[in-house]
Amino acid sequence: MSFGKFLLANLLPLGVAALSGLTMAVQGSMNSVLGRYIGLWEATWLVHLVGLLVVSLLVFIFKVGDGQLANLLQAPWYTFLGGVLSVGIIYGVVTSIPRLGVANATTAIIVGQVLTAVLIDHLGLFGVEKIPFSWWQLLGLALLALGARCLLR
Repeated sequence: MSFGKFLLANLLPLGVAALSGLTMAVQGSMNSVLGRYIGLWEATWLVHLVGLLVVSLLVFIFKVGDGQLANLLQAPWYTFLGGVLSVGIIYGVVTSIPRLGVANATTAIIVGQVLTAVLIDHLGLFGVEKIPFSWWQLLGLALLALGARCLLR
């Protein structure tokens, strides 16, 4: 594989994921401040409302997307729970950041994400390709947990 293909295949998706993590920390910080002004559930509601408006503009006005909304009912029922989980995520972030700080809350979130992701990969849950658990992952999880412990001190 050429270096250019390697970059596109590996580093670009990792960069996008890292940017996602960056925006999560910024968003969580802003949401927690908003929660102080209007309340935690109200902030959760407002964040979702603004998100709905932005996505509605992108999909229906600017025609961003694949145009496959007609296939909605073909998706498995459990895939619709993402919105419910999103409410829990936003509320959890808005609640935890003021109490723990941005770094500690984000670290705990990441540890939870990685532990869950390894389990989902290993079991092939939700239709994702199975990726067997390895000892390297166990080492990575242990180092991640150790890093989280260091940040929480």
